[in-house]
Amino acid sequence: MALQLQLRTVSGLRGRADRIAKAAFRGLSFYTRVLENCEDEARFDETFRWPVASNIDGNEILEIQVFNYSKVFTNRLIGTFRMVLQKVVEEGHVEVMDTLIDDNNSAIQTSISIEIRYQALDGTVGTWNDKEFLETPSVHSEGDGRYPLETDSLLSGHRQSTDGSVGKSNQQSTERSFRRAGKGVFSAMKLGKARPTKDDHRKQDEPAVLEAEDLDRKVMRLGGGLDPDTISLASVTAVTTNVSNKRSKPDIKMEPSAGRPMDYQISITVIEARQLVGLNMDPVVCVEVGEEKKYTSMKESTNCPYYNEYFVFDFHVPPDVMFDKIIKLSVIHSKNLLRSGTLVGSFKMDVGTVYTQPEHQFYHKWAILSDPEDLTAGLKGYLKCDIAVVGKGDNIKTPHKANETEEDDIEGNLLLPDGVPPERQWARFYIKIYRAEGLPRMNTSIMANVKKALIGENKDLVDPYVQVAFAGQKGKTSVQKSSYEPLWNEQIIFTEMFPPLCKRIKIQIRDSDKVNDVAIGTHFIDLRKISNEGDKGYLPTFGPAWVNMYGSTRNYTLMDEHQELNEGLGEGVSFRARLLMSLAVEILDTSNPEINSSTEVQVEQATPVADNCTGKMEEFFLFGAFLEATMIDRKIGDKPINFEVTIGNYGNQIDGMTKPVLRRKKEGGDGDEEESELLHNSSEDEADEDGEMVSVSSSQPMKPLVTDRNYFHLPYFEKKPCIYIKSWWQDQRRRLYNANIMDKIADKLEEGLNDVQEMIKTEKPHPERRLRGVLEELSSGCLRFVTLADKDQHHSSRTRLDRERLKSCMRELENMGQQATTLRSQVKKNTMKDKLKQVQNFLQKLRFLADEPQHTIPDIFVWMMSNNKRIAYARVPSKDILYSIVDEEMGKDCAKVKTVFLKLPGKRGFGPAGWTVQAKMEIYLWLGLNKQRKDFLSGLPCGFEEKKTTRGQNLPSFPPISLLYTKKQVFQLRAHMYQARSLFAADSSGLSDPFARVFFTSQSQCTEVLNETLCPTWDQLLVFDNVELYGEAHEMRDDPPIIVIEIYDQDTVGKADFMGRTFAKPVVKMSDEQYCPPRFPPQLEYYQIYRGNSTAGDLLAAFELLQIGSGGKSDLPPIDGPTDIDRGPILPVPLGIRPVLSKYRVEILFWGLRDLKRVNLAQVDRPRVDIECAGKGVQSALIQNYKKNPNFSTLVKWFEVDLPENELLHPPLNIRVVDCRAFGRYTLVGSHTVSSLRKFIYRPPDKKAQHWNMTGEIIVNMEPEVPIKKMETMVKLEANSDAVVKVDVSEEEKEKKKKKKKGGGGGGGEEIEEEEPDESMLDWWSKYFASIETMKEQLRQQEAAAAEAEEKEEMEIADEIKFDDSPMKGFKGQAKNKEKSKTPKDDKKKKQQSAPELPEKKNKQKIDELKVFNKELETEFDNFEDWLHTFNLLRGKIGDNDDNATEEERIVGRFKGSMCVYKVPLPDDITKEAGYDPTFGMFQGIPSNDPINVLVRVYIVRATDLHPADINGKADPYIAIKLGKTDIKDKENYISKQLNPVFGKSFDIEATFPMESMLTVAVYDWDLVGTDDLIGETKIDLENRYYSKHRATCGVSQTYSIHGYNIWRDPMKPSQILSKLCKEGKVDGPHFGPGGRVKVANRVYTGPTEIEDENGQKKQTDEHLALTVLRHWEDVPRAGCKLVPEHVETRPLLNPDKPGIEQGRLEMWVDMFPMDMPAPGPAIDISPRKPKKYELRVIVWNTDEVILEDDDYFTGEKSSDIFVRGWLKGQQEDKQDTDVHYHSLTGEGNFNWRYIFPFDYLMAEEKIVISKKESMFSWDETEYKIPARLTLQVWDADHFSADDFLGAIELDLNRFPRGAKTSKQCSLEMVTNEAELPMVSIFKQKRVKGWWPFVARDENDELEITGKVEAELHLLTAEEAEKSPAGLARNEPDPLEKPNRPDTSFIWFLNPLKSIKYLICTRYKWLIIKIVLALLLLIMVALFLYSMPGYMVKKLLGA
Repeated sequence: MALQLQLRTVSGLRGRADRIAKAAFRGLSFYTRVLENCEDEARFDETFRWPVASNIDGNEILEIQVFNYSKVFTNRLIGTFRMVLQKVVEEGHVEVMDTLIDDNNSAIQTSISIEIRYQALDGTVGTWNDKEFLETPSVHSEGDGRYPLETDSLLSGHRQSTDGSVGKSNQQSTERSFRRAGKGVFSAMKLGKARPTKDDHRKQDEPAVLEAEDLDRKVMRLGGGLDPDTISLASVTAVTTNVSNKRSKPDIKMEPSAGRPMDYQISITVIEARQLVGLNMDPVVCVEVGEEKKYTSMKESTNCPYYNEYFVFDFHVPPDVMFDKIIKLSVIHSKNLLRSGTLVGSFKMDVGTVYTQPEHQFYHKWAILSDPEDLTAGLKGYLKCDIAVVGKGDNIKTPHKANETEEDDIEGNLLLPDGVPPERQWARFYIKIYRAEGLPRMNTSIMANVKKALIGENKDLVDPYVQVAFAGQKGKTSVQKSSYEPLWNEQIIFTEMFPPLCKRIKIQIRDSDKVNDVAIGTHFIDLRKISNEGDKGYLPTFGPAWVNMYGSTRNYTLMDEHQELNEGLGEGVSFRARLLMSLAVEILDTSNPEINSSTEVQVEQATPVADNCTGKMEEFFLFGAFLEATMIDRKIGDKPINFEVTIGNYGNQIDGMTKPVLRRKKEGGDGDEEESELLHNSSEDEADEDGEMVSVSSSQPMKPLVTDRNYFHLPYFEKKPCIYIKSWWQDQRRRLYNANIMDKIADKLEEGLNDVQEMIKTEKPHPERRLRGVLEELSSGCLRFVTLADKDQHHSSRTRLDRERLKSCMRELENMGQQATTLRSQVKKNTMKDKLKQVQNFLQKLRFLADEPQHTIPDIFVWMMSNNKRIAYARVPSKDILYSIVDEEMGKDCAKVKTVFLKLPGKRGFGPAGWTVQAKMEIYLWLGLNKQRKDFLSGLPCGFEEKKTTRGQNLPSFPPISLLYTKKQVFQLRAHMYQARSLFAADSSGLSDPFARVFFTSQSQCTEVLNETLCPTWDQLLVFDNVELYGEAHEMRDDPPIIVIEIYDQDTVGKADFMGRTFAKPVVKMSDEQYCPPRFPPQLEYYQIYRGNSTAGDLLAAFELLQIGSGGKSDLPPIDGPTDIDRGPILPVPLGIRPVLSKYRVEILFWGLRDLKRVNLAQVDRPRVDIECAGKGVQSALIQNYKKNPNFSTLVKWFEVDLPENELLHPPLNIRVVDCRAFGRYTLVGSHTVSSLRKFIYRPPDKKAQHWNMTGEIIVNMEPEVPIKKMETMVKLEANSDAVVKVDVSEEEKEKKKKKKKGGGGGGGEEIEEEEPDESMLDWWSKYFASIETMKEQLRQQEAAAAEAEEKEEMEIADEIKFDDSPMKGFKGQAKNKEKSKTPKDDKKKKQQSAPELPEKKNKQKIDELKVFNKELETEFDNFEDWLHTFNLLRGKIGDNDDNATEEERIVGRFKGSMCVYKVPLPDDITKEAGYDPTFGMFQGIPSNDPINVLVRVYIVRATDLHPADINGKADPYIAIKLGKTDIKDKENYISKQLNPVFGKSFDIEATFPMESMLTVAVYDWDLVGTDDLIGETKIDLENRYYSKHRATCGVSQTYSIHGYNIWRDPMKPSQILSKLCKEGKVDGPHFGPGGRVKVANRVYTGPTEIEDENGQKKQTDEHLALTVLRHWEDVPRAGCKLVPEHVETRPLLNPDKPGIEQGRLEMWVDMFPMDMPAPGPAIDISPRKPKKYELRVIVWNTDEVILEDDDYFTGEKSSDIFVRGWLKGQQEDKQDTDVHYHSLTGEGNFNWRYIFPFDYLMAEEKIVISKKESMFSWDETEYKIPARLTLQVWDADHFSADDFLGAIELDLNRFPRGAKTSKQCSLEMVTNEAELPMVSIFKQKRVKGWWPFVARDENDELEITGKVEAELHLLTAEEAEKSPAGLARNEPDPLEKPNRPDTSFIWFLNPLKSIKYLICTRYKWLIIKIVLALLLLIMVALFLYSMPGYMVKKLLGA
């Protein structure tokens, strides 16, 4: 179904110009090529084809526009031609000649001539008229896929262009243009727009000017005239650009990544639980990951236990296994040694869900607990925890811990991934298993075989059943004995919360066996792929559909080495079985009483499905041709080899034991199975009786020929073997078609994105244009999908999932298309990065959508067999080779030649074994319906004859068994191997001896071996003569075979080691073409080298394939070039191809060597450094005694070298360290390769760029602390504008005094201030906690600002602002300023955070703050490599399996130095500058490197999240510090059982740089017996910090004060530091002026000038001013850079035994003071705050309305014997009880009882500190921090049985509801509705009295009030408590009076009246009152009636 247009000519044009035309139909446009310099007629002669998915309507319109093409400006429209297609639809073929119309719809002279054809949909393959369009002259020359018709039978069908891209005209010039575009990384197309879009006239997007190299490549090369935006630029490897339409891309990565075990660590912190359901419980939390369980300690009688316990699980398994493991958290009640306890509730989630979270973790989230046994119950409580999953190399950033106030909001912090609703419901998952087929035979028991031999019993040897695993539960079907085609019809039902937090369902067919059950095959269903959570989403649904299972090969052996493959690990290498199943989910209505509330897995019968429900059976035809088999491993080269192709069990001759039933049915059961088996193998008689063909699935065995020492090849020269297989499958092609369309869109998108990234990498101009083009392609591709998929036929076999998926895919793609269109308009130079990220998300989404969960046709396997043994395989997905008549739906490799590399199966394919190619094949595959098969040969290279079997001789459509090529072309291949870089280190020296081996067809050649280098420059031309290629000449030009280049390491003994491989495509020159630009000579290009899955360097080379014409080799371009006499016969790369060189000078700064390890057990004593680059080099001075002084005596040396002009081609620079031994021997110590010199290239500055030469002053004014909040109001500073900012500290001091009086609020360390308003009480910790608050605040604001900026950007998208020209360029340090919000906009607001580094707390006193970095200082300051760089020296091989040899282990030392590369000669002004010392060259002003003594002061604040080192899940950490010979172990001060220890210590060490410059801070775990274990350590290079310009010796604080907690630490005052910096940086200043001004360079700073000393005296000082300048030093021109502020850095702790996985983090900082300066003051005291001693006195006055528990024996009345229990510390250690108020009949109790709770409290953390021994066996007390919560409980005392618990209330002393004034006002609201009530803190109120409710849960889990208590809380500090003591209970001192209790407590018969009074009064009080009232009323009435008559008589008679 297609519309085809041939555009012939456009005539009557005016003037001379370049013309281009565009044809558009249904939104898809094609461009013609550009015709240059046409005058009046433009002959386009091009054909375009639109594959159409739905029939064309008669009133649709075709539009053709003709333009004058401009390289620089927008194309100018000449005229348009529109045609309604009515006639075309009726007649199918129309020729038209007509005039064009202009913009105003008026006709112009220009006319156009076209021909249109239309072929409607008729379900069969198109029958184009054979000679169609042949009369047009351009066809032959341009090769429109028409061949001389010698192979008539083939060409009955029209050859479709099967290229992956939609937008191509059918002419191969297109392909060729792609070819052009695809060549030369450094010379790709840089074209402007070649097509106006509607809005283009408005766009001011000036197109790029073509560069010279492109002009001569004639824009005409745009062939099909694709929009240049959409032209694919050369990708890294030319091969990845899919140039041709006959070959598809090969896959570079060889090794399957799945299935390889990796290290994982799961860390879970259980913090606390809340609202647990149950009375008076003793909860324990069980943490279970996979099979491993760990338990917390038990907490007694509490519903909200606090644990804070940390657990770590280590695993070494493949990722798939890891992510399927279930994490289960369960709370268990009263578990002890004897009993297992009862489950309260549990929560499950799979590891994969955690891993997909940001940072791979949930932090401080609440898990909802539910009871799996009782579905109807609600939630059972909440558990707060942290869960993190760390793989190797992930580092987890823990959010900073300070105050945990906001986390009490449980609902807002649930432990659920985004998008999962908090209210999850229970659901049933029904997995129906119907039947399976094609099972392999499993049972090899000898008995079975003997039986078969004796009795001839022919049973199937397998007993299958299906096991389904989901969310930690397993269910299995019944076992079907002895059946290859078992029928189950059973359903397995799981009950699980929905949406489940487990992603995959694992379905496994297993073979039941008496000994052990084995898996036959495994399939995973990913729930994300079969459901959709959107508003229009759908519940998980699947099938009924077949799933195919793959695994190990089917020949059964007792010990199957690939058994893991059947378990679903790794890539299956053979078809195992297919299973028919379906899945459905129903949400349970838990209110329904009939519901079965258990969650056990159930298995029950299911109704079978109809046979045709999965689709109509269709006959499929698979055809394959082997065009080449080379690179066959020499191990198998001596035996004959054949290839077998299988699809499912079809074609499998060795072990395809079972023919599926359907096959027999299909053929009417003709012949026995065995017989067809025989038929199968006889390839001679290729058809059975009725002329039906029988499949031929394997090639004839052949003996391989030798290629070279390593590889063999098969002699498939002109005769190419073919295979073909008929098979029957349900026809569900639509699924695959849709996936193919999406895959193609994704492939194109990926290719485009690679281009964009390549352009950014190689700094090509205008990558944003290419991105726009990519987005345009994406949006048109998406729309195309919507139109194509929409016509989906509604046949019965579509499952619900098919329909829903189709709907959601269409929605998603439509949406994506629209987003792409809007994004396109937003792509600007400065928004590139963000937009690129978004587009990458599109790509992931597309790939996700394209993955079809319901399988159809199984994958195809190609096996290489030797001696009937399977050696190596390739697996080809069936969808990739599936045929369709619609181009987009066709598989990407269908009818194309694909290069496949065969690999070893299973585990053998891991590691080096799997990297050697087993065989490289060029294979052609076609799969489609048998009835569509007439086109199956169309994609083969032409020029062959078919060889058929005798039977099919005269049947035209009969497939051939081999192809005989009659045409062959002879070529010469020239491989220009220039150099390689960053290769793999294959020898123990850490270097390699590399050579490259180039393979092309069946030839191979090697370059020479270069010894000891990782960056060989071979500079060698390899010539392959007489390369014979089969097929038509013109096809060769576009479709040359690929070249494989392998890099090896030469070893003196044994065979060479494989180091990596890459592919390339040569540039082809036919004999009739000129060897001239633009195509020749070819450009050098970088090819990425792969080793397994990892990259292993780059190869710089060029390849050309030159046809040898009739004149022989004399016609070829001569191989000219410098012939190298020394190198003998080796030809160098010729001149036109090798890079253009120019002279550079490389200066090297030699500083010193560090940490050199021993070499061959001998210590390094006299090392020297050799530098080499491009064959030239220089040696350092010799270090005479490495032990005494490891620095070099001569600092700077240089050498000159010729380097390529193009920086991207610069060779690497090699640094090698050798040790000079006696007798002139040298030993290599280690080497380092600087792969890119770019960052060391010095470019002389531009005169214009020096903003600082401008006159005029900039006044910078420091305001007192502007809050960060004011983001919008910042000033913009131009280089000469004035802006003034003032800092006035004295003001600030006053402010402080005011604020202190008010007292502050908020988190952090401020509570102290209200207590001790005195300055002297502030300590370093106040500052620290305030800073942490600030840091969190800033992170929040950064996020907010980023979001805001994004919104702004959407609005401002129209005006593109050029930031590049803002005068910001002068300020180097700018970019590093971390406080900057992350948007470019804010660059304008340069001073945005001038002073406001920290936000001001509202109504909070100003504490001076420091900067808390939540990472190492090095990352913030670029490793302090501002002028001194550190190069790691490596030696030793790189380990082969990814696991062990990390780079760390190969480091044998470090070289410190730097380098500077510049073109010679330098401009004069640099060398003429004052003070220029020529011996230092470019390294002016560097300090001396003589040894220097330094005092190093290390402050350790605290460690967080340490890895537990003891069995109890805790550690006893202490600090160990090592620097040079000093080794401090602070062992006696270990902190017992703590994973978050606060050390608060400082250590002073004297050291001498450079000998002692590496500081190691380690945290060890103290052990009573045995050695202490290392938990983790961190290393700091002090030398780089010391010498850095960022001045990391001592941080610059925020303010300058000379006393108090914020005292200035540096021995140098700010003014001294400032003048030193100015002197070193040659900056004019500082000039202090009157009125608080200071001038540095051309900037004036103002600020306060007074300071208070400790006695409050004011003094004049310049220090504040100087400090102001230091804090903004980065703004000072030229010399400025950001200085390190006063700070605390957070360093990860690592353990060498567990590489790459963080073992905790350490907060610390280091100060360094040179010993030749005045000594610094004493170290700051940062010792941890001691908890303060408090006493809490609680008086329980009365209770009321306590529920009555006991029944009286005699009277049956209810009463209670009430007492109240209270405690403050965790586990009731300090519980106190009142006395008992016996026999309360009203629930009233009177106590007047005082509890006294002394406790130690940490104000800053709001925690009570308790120290106690964990158990009787503990060595020492452990310190715990627990929240301050007072618990009061009311109990009913019983004499004999246990007391009954009635209710409780828990008060958090920091925030609890104010007590009610009276018992009446006290309600349940006070507990349930805490949010709305006013909260008080006992630490502020000191004394609180009131009524509080007791609550408990009733049978329905509802909270109910069970009593009320009147209590008084009184908090005193320990001192106050001593002054006014009080007694416990009612004792002295300060006794409380005895309560006035009624005497019911006496037994009633002692005082009957009283008890009667009580009985009557309490029970019948109201009744008695009612009776009395009634009696009174009665008496009234009686009296009335009695006196009435007399009264009336009186009245009447008037008495």
